[in-house]
Amino acid sequence: MSGILNSSIGRKFAMALSALFLMVFLVMHVSINFTSVFSEELFNDLSHFMGTNPLVQGLMQPILIVGVIFHFVMGFVLEAKNKASRGVKYASNSAKDNSTWMSRNMLLTGIVVLAFLFLHMYDFWVHEMTVKYIEGDMSGLKDPNIAESGFRYYEELRAKFVDPWRVVFYSVCFVLLALHLLHGFNSSFQSIGANNKYVKGLKGFSKVYSIGIPALFIFIAVYHHFTH
Repeated sequence: MSGILNSSIGRKFAMALSALFLMVFLVMHVSINFTSVFSEELFNDLSHFMGTNPLVQGLMQPILIVGVIFHFVMGFVLEAKNKASRGVKYASNSAKDNSTWMSRNMLLTGIVVLAFLFLHMYDFWVHEMTVKYIEGDMSGLKDPNIAESGFRYYEELRAKFVDPWRVVFYSVCFVLLALHLLHGFNSSFQSIGANNKYVKGLKGFSKVYSIGIPALFIFIAVYHHFTH
């Protein structure tokens, strides 16, 4: 693994694979969250399953955490390597004329997305870890002593979107995620060699994905804010 990461191509390939892995996670994440729009019971059931299943908690969750850390660390490494390799900046070579805003600001949008992830983890993941593993309550119930009290996940999700400024911040972060994905998606496919007759279809799919997934997350936040 270290040998692969020592080469420029190897680092880009590893970065692409981590990006594709996280893209799959985003689909799963938004799919579960979207059920909260039309079914409180289904959202609660899915959340409880994901939060208590040993395979998800013991294997998938650690892999996801490692994937997120690896992706962002590799992003900083690639940016540093790219700056070092460019060396002297030529006045005649305008970055604006040779690249898009998205490609020039992948690090910036990545940092904002990372900051959002910390907030998101503080809002949901840290709370869940505290309740389940520190307080020792794996029931997921509003009142662990009353089975009929129902699951707490839906109400906790809606409570996070009462504050309008939090909804605005979430929305801005997801817009930046869309910009990040619009460039990153195509770069990932190019890095793993998917530059063939299917590339036109992949670019079309990448636009739908990159705009659609963040738009769904924004819709969920706005929906729960205005229906609370």
